[in-house]
Amino acid sequence: MSPQRIYLDYNATAPLLPAARDAMIAALGLAGNASSIHAEGRAARQALEAARSSVADLLGLGIRDITFTSGGTEAANLVLTPSLSDGGAPLARLFVSAGEHPCVLQGHRFPPEAVSTVPLQPNGCIDLAALEGLLGQPGGRVLLALQAANNETGVLQPVAEAAALVHAAGGLLVCDAVQAAGRIDLRGLGADALFISAHKIGGPKGAAALAFGNPRLHITGALVRGGGQEKGLRGGTENVAAIAGFGAAAKAAVAFASEMERLAVLRDALEGQVTARFPDAVVFGQGASRLAQTSAFAVPDVPAETLLIALDLGGVAVSSGAACSSGKVQPSHVLRAMGVAPELAKGALRISLGAGTQASDLEIFCGQLEKSVRNIRSRSVKTAA
Repeated sequence: MSPQRIYLDYNATAPLLPAARDAMIAALGLAGNASSIHAEGRAARQALEAARSSVADLLGLGIRDITFTSGGTEAANLVLTPSLSDGGAPLARLFVSAGEHPCVLQGHRFPPEAVSTVPLQPNGCIDLAALEGLLGQPGGRVLLALQAANNETGVLQPVAEAAALVHAAGGLLVCDAVQAAGRIDLRGLGADALFISAHKIGGPKGAAALAFGNPRLHITGALVRGGGQEKGLRGGTENVAAIAGFGAAAKAAVAFASEMERLAVLRDALEGQVTARFPDAVVFGQGASRLAQTSAFAVPDVPAETLLIALDLGGVAVSSGAACSSGKVQPSHVLRAMGVAPELAKGALRISLGAGTQASDLEIFCGQLEKSVRNIRSRSVKTAA
């Protein structure tokens, strides 16, 4: 029997919660279409709307503000469009922070010439002075896309402060809250719209929500057109089972705040162990406020792809801050925007903790990390000789 594996990749996806699995199994037994008016259809609709209510409660919004989508990527593609309107002047420009997720960087519907990138500071936070300068330039009304928490470094962005600047300039702000949901309080951010994803909070993959914090917002022209479901914003028969699981996970996430305190202690202890074993290790975003359960670091001269394989063979699942494409490892665009040297960025690891993480897991991880790094460095020395 193989030894139990240690999962430290909650930012990629969180294990399915038992409550979410139970809700999905129950919903799979519902025969009706949620758009049908008979009893079976009404039962499916009831499950759908119960989930919508739970998601709305998590975000501190009303039920009518929530639109279900298939994922955060679809939600970004849906909302980042010039057709987003609050009844004011049309949107002419899109600003995106340099550290945004690819679904924002590549998934918007603005023409390339209308898009500007707002730089990051070395600590990973958006440069508010640069944002203010860009807002002062002519060119029309602005939509800013700014994530609440970075998926790689865990750095928390000053969304409320950015929203105040954007609103003072007459613009709107859309917030990618996928990594922040269930980990920080999303109420009071000042975002006109935000989106979250079920599988980051212990729900199933394939369900997410776009939420309007500004009641005047609407989108002209759905991305997925069909029978008018989701108030005409997302056509197609709803995935009631996945949405029911999403609702159960959202309900559980409301009570997750105390868990963040525990995970912050574990995260800090982890970083202390890493830097004690490897004094040359660099923790990214350490000078900024971060998600309590996320740590991104690199040990110089140790390639992440080699280290990931070694850790995986040792029974530990983590992620890298580097993206692989066509067999070629490229430095993270987030770390590049923070000014991290490419060679160091290629060694970035991301450790993300969750409800199932225990101190003993991190002890094992640190032991495997030390063993793997020493083996990799030893092989490098022998190769160089």
